[in-house]
Amino acid sequence: MKFLDQCKIYIRSGNGGGGSVSFRREKYIEYGGPDGGDGGRGGDVWIEAVEGLNTLIDYRYQQHFKAGTGVHGMGRARHGAAGEDVVLKVPVGTEVLEEDKETLIVDLDHAGMRVLLAKGGNGGWGNLHFKGPVNQAPKYANPGQEGEERWIWLRLKLIADVGLVGLPNAGKSTFLAAASAAKPKIADYPFTTLTPNLGVVDLSSSERFVLADIPGLIEGASEGAGLGTRFLGHVERSATLIHLVDATQDDVAGAYHTIRAELEAYGDELADKAEILALNKIDALDEETLAEKAAELEAVSGVKPYLVSGVSGQGVKELLRAAYRQVRIRRGDLEEEIQEDEDHVDETPGGWTP
Repeated sequence: MKFLDQCKIYIRSGNGGGGSVSFRREKYIEYGGPDGGDGGRGGDVWIEAVEGLNTLIDYRYQQHFKAGTGVHGMGRARHGAAGEDVVLKVPVGTEVLEEDKETLIVDLDHAGMRVLLAKGGNGGWGNLHFKGPVNQAPKYANPGQEGEERWIWLRLKLIADVGLVGLPNAGKSTFLAAASAAKPKIADYPFTTLTPNLGVVDLSSSERFVLADIPGLIEGASEGAGLGTRFLGHVERSATLIHLVDATQDDVAGAYHTIRAELEAYGDELADKAEILALNKIDALDEETLAEKAAELEAVSGVKPYLVSGVSGQGVKELLRAAYRQVRIRRGDLEEEIQEDEDHVDETPGGWTP
């Protein structure tokens, strides 16, 4: 299935049915009179977030969605049926934007969320509604109200707990394949990944999180260079970022600064997320060169990087454990444990040792 994360569609709710002008004429009924029924209500347009979807590809081949028109009223006080509703089913994490592509209408951030986008028009009253002592034979009825129409944008931001960022060819897809059951495309040239990939990491039967790999960034991505920052939205919702730096390149410090600059230029607090720095492809270096690269990266970042290899699997488990800890802190699962640790330190001077 092809990946599509944004599209423009047209929606229109149904018109209301018109009221009926009718009179009751029966042989053995002494007094007749108006008996026109009301028109039916027009159908609504809804949008709903459902599980099991991770792309908007369904809206690539159909861009127009129109709800049903209400049925007109009929004689003998028969009301028209309501028009059929339209329900747009989208992946969890889809944002609905106005035609200007900036004004947010709704953010469907959890499964089962359902929002009305366009309300159907009300049905018109039949002449039965207008009879009275003064006007005993009204010969008019109301038409149905017009439905609403608009163009909207759908933009998907994948729901992932941890996001992978780095320059092209930093080994993100290889790392994703080593950490999960995902099978992304892997090759020895830049921009192998053209669309985001998701993988589920199972540390144990009760420890699981979702890892997202996005296409590599280059300098000037925030201004549209390369693949631009279009896919950075897919890691906006993540609890933490894993920043992979290729250990085989000459300037690891420059690679680190490039990605950090693009994250800050993108905005939306992406640069403020918890970041776990890792030096990847360590199996391709000797110990002396690896120590130099790690020291250089630590000097510019201020933190000691994890040493990992997506090919051999070295250090992958430790890095995933650190990422999962950040996910639990974001979820609030570690608040009590942290508090207990602080209390324990107060009671036993010197701290706890394993």
